[in-house]
Order: sequence, then C-alpha cells, then structure tokens
Amino acid sequence: MGGTAGPTPDDVRRLLRPQLRAVEPYAAIESVRQVAARYGLDPERLVKLDGNENPEGASPAARRALGAVTPHRYPDPEQRRLREALAAHLGVAPESVVAGAGSDELIDLVIRCVVGPGDRVVIAPPTFGMYAFDAGQVGAEVVEVPRLPDWSLDPEALLAEARRAKLVALASPNNPTGGSAPRELLESLLESGALLLLDEAYIEFTKERSMAEEAAAGAPLVVLRTFSKWGGLAGMRVGYAAMPAPLAETLMVVKQPYSVSVAAEAAALASLEDRALLDERACALVAERERMAAALAETGWLHPHPSAANFVLVEATAAPAGGPPPADAGRRLYEALRRRGVLVRHFASPRLGRCVRISAGRAGETDALLAAIDEAAASGELGGTEGGR
Repeated sequence: MGGTAGPTPDDVRRLLRPQLRAVEPYAAIESVRQVAARYGLDPERLVKLDGNENPEGASPAARRALGAVTPHRYPDPEQRRLREALAAHLGVAPESVVAGAGSDELIDLVIRCVVGPGDRVVIAPPTFGMYAFDAGQVGAEVVEVPRLPDWSLDPEALLAEARRAKLVALASPNNPTGGSAPRELLESLLESGALLLLDEAYIEFTKERSMAEEAAAGAPLVVLRTFSKWGGLAGMRVGYAAMPAPLAETLMVVKQPYSVSVAAEAAALASLEDRALLDERACALVAERERMAAALAETGWLHPHPSAANFVLVEATAAPAGGPPPADAGRRLYEALRRRGVLVRHFASPRLGRCVRISAGRAGETDALLAAIDEAAASGELGGTEGGR
C-alpha cells in the first residue's frame, strides 16, 4: 500500500518556537543510582556531596506531617495556609507571597511574566544556570557581566548593564562561588529601572538580613527562598518568594493551579514549626563546611574559596606533586572522586575548569572525602606523580 512519507524530525522541529529549536538542556546532577551503575558501586555507600542538599533531611515535624498526608485530595490552588505561614515567617503580608514547585518554578514564572523576546536579562556568571536557561526560552537577550577574579561582583559594569535591562538575576550567596552580594550594590540595583530577582536560597547559612520586606513593600524586587537547603526538602520541591503584591497577584493567575502538592505543603508548614531545630542544623553544617575547608587548604594544592553557603568552591592551584595544575584539574578530581564513591559537582565553564563544588555533609562524609582526595592525589590520576595531604 503506497503513501507519502511521514513527517521528518525537521518538520516537527519547525513547529517549535524559534527560541526552543536549539535550546541547551540544563545540566542537572545525576541520580545516585545512575552514578552507581556507571562505576559499579553500591548506591547505598556513595558519599553525596554534589547537590547542596541537607544531609540531615526533613525535620521530625515534617516527617510526621508527611505520614498524615491524604494524597487523593487536591491541594488548595490559592495556597492560603501556606502563604499565610510563609508571610508570618518573612514578616510580610500574605498577598505578597507565592509558593511554587521549588524556587525553580518561581524563576520561570517571574521571567515569563516580566520578560519578553528581545528584553535584556543580566546575570553575573558563574552563577545558577536556571536564570539564563529560562530567559533564553522566552527569547530574551542574556547579558553576562562576569565576576572578578576573586568571584566578587563588578559593581560598575553590573549597574551600567542593569540600567538597560528588564531584569537582573543575582544569587546571594551565589551558587557555585559562595560569596554574598554587597547590600549597597543591591540597593543601587533597585534604582536602576530593572526588576531585581534576588535568590536567597542559602541565606539561612548566613547572618545576612533578607530583603523580603523591601520586596513586599513594593520595591522592584523579587526575593526567592526555598526549603530545599535549610529545610531538607529538596525532593519535595517547595520554594517561595516575596514580591510586590501586583506581581504576586499575576503569578497566582499564571501559575499551574496545583504546583505545590499536598505533601510539599504539609512538609513546609511543619518545617516552619521546627525552625529552631533547622537553624541549629544549619549552624552545624556551617561548622562542618569550615572544618572541610580548613582540611582542604592543608593539602597545599587545593584552595577553598570563602563561602557563606552550605558548600565550598574548591580550586586546584597546583598539581598534587607540585607544579602547575592541568587546565582540566577540576574534571580530573571530579572523576577520580566518583570512581571512589564520592560525588562532587564539576561545571563545564572554562573559568571553573580547575574547580569542583563540594557540599557540606556530615563529619563522616567529610572524612571519606578527604581520604578519597588523598588516595586520588597519590595515584597520579590528577596530573602529578606522587602527593597527598
């Protein structure tokens, strides 16, 4: 039976919006089981320091709340209880708060509501990849203002570009470099004419004051927060944001009605009841971060950059046996540690070629990391011959 050939992949591709025809995927971390299968390792024995997750997991109150969830009922599309509790937590009005399936959903929502094709979105790389990823999908022009050699922001260049932009996206503390944005610079950006999307995902590990109150008071500012790090709920996908009430009202109309599941809502509400414990855990993670950084610095060939978050960006400044490090020292260390069952994060960016990002974990996980680094350094896999801590 004759007939014409069906549509080709190119025919289907032409149906897509132009911005999506060659979109690059976001580089997310692999699952533990994928990594274990690739290297022939036991997934239960992997040391997972690649996702900036909270190793202590959900609080006791959140675990109890999850056990009482009724999964056959839809959640409240207006997020009334959750928005009221989050507003009380932030010290703002509920009408200025929106929750989402992780702060990732809120980044996407804000950009889709504010940015159009050809609008300029300013970022300061290296930084969290979702800002550029979402901006590219709406056809925005992504303008990069690279960070200075010490990973700090370039205030003059950033302000100059902000004055010609629709939106500026910054993380403070920044992922993956760990530093915080100066408050004076953030306040200057609020006067630039652009909307400032300020990601405070790691603020609970600092002594900084949130800018949520300024956002709710009507400043051209959206402040993002999450339960993934401090709250130990990364797998539940629940984030929230404070913003001017008119923008929040729009997001509540545009968002998917049930994006925050009943389980995520229950866990988030219960976590707010366990704030004292979660703050205590955050302090413990900061202490372990500092212990890890000090031990890495003792190697003599690894340099941990200062961090205000629950991770450290670590740079190979030499080969383990001395001499200059190879240009791909970060990738070599990343692979060598994975072969030994220790997972850290490596980025494809040329500026981060000699770096890995390592999350703070429990004391035993730090010890396993340090032992694996010693073993890898002594093996010659990292570009030297002999070496160690």
